[in-house]
Amino acid sequence: MAKAMREPTFWILTALTDQPRHGYGIIREAETLSSGSVHLQAGTLYAALDRLAAEGLVTIDREETVDGRPRRYYRLTDDGATALATETTRLTTNAATATTRLRSRPTTPRPTPA
Repeated sequence: MAKAMREPTFWILTALTDQPRHGYGIIREAETLSSGSVHLQAGTLYAALDRLAAEGLVTIDREETVDGRPRRYYRLTDDGATALATETTRLTTNAATATTRLRSRPTTPRPTPA
């Protein structure tokens, strides 16, 4: 059984599925995709990107200088896409199981207020 992916990691990888992005672009996209539930801080993001790069899930796509400041773009690797797909399947399976259980849950009549 695959280990559950932390939510910020899930959203970082998801933010990189369609195109390479630089740090701030990843932060904005993760927040948008998560409907505002994930707010990545720069320090957290770059530590996560270093870890994900070491694991082979993301790689540096390119570097450029914008307004005199270096900007590094990251992209999802094939292994990263596989890991994200595995996590998506795990989450979907878990949600389906919970949904099925909720549907079969007996309802208890609520007491009528006196």
